[in-house]
Amino acid sequence: MSTVATIDTHVFAPLLLLNNAHARETSLLDEQRFSDLVEQAFYARAINGAEAFLIALDQGAKYNSPNFLWFKERFERFVYIDRVITADSARQRGHARALYRDLFTVAALAGHKRVVCEVNSIPPNPASQAFHAALGFELIGSAQLGPLKTVDYLMCPLNH
Repeated sequence: MSTVATIDTHVFAPLLLLNNAHARETSLLDEQRFSDLVEQAFYARAINGAEAFLIALDQGAKYNSPNFLWFKERFERFVYIDRVITADSARQRGHARALYRDLFTVAALAGHKRVVCEVNSIPPNPASQAFHAALGFELIGSAQLGPLKTVDYLMCPLNH
């Protein structure tokens, strides 16, 4: 069973280790940067301690990620999924889906109309593309971030 809970200090260390084990897909963080990200997050929740987590920011965050800024230039209000990671040992248990559904509920209750994210298209990430499509995300743009990296920008409208 997936128990979704707010990220607090007692799970920082294992979540930071989980994040950094997947730095290739997200980004490497030190303790201070991870703490800052969680503190300014609109949504920062984990499942079963440190089996999985999702951190999302809203339009008011002070964040200079080129992907976040792409959305900020286009939308007045949004919730941006910055990172979602599931431990290898906890895959195929529905953790990511549970976190997304919880985020959708929290965002809608806060009056948001959209949740946004990006997914790599080069190198391709067909599993993530399929996962997001199944949850209702739609392609709204793309950007080349380097010679070997292109991302698709996705949006999921929230029903009120």
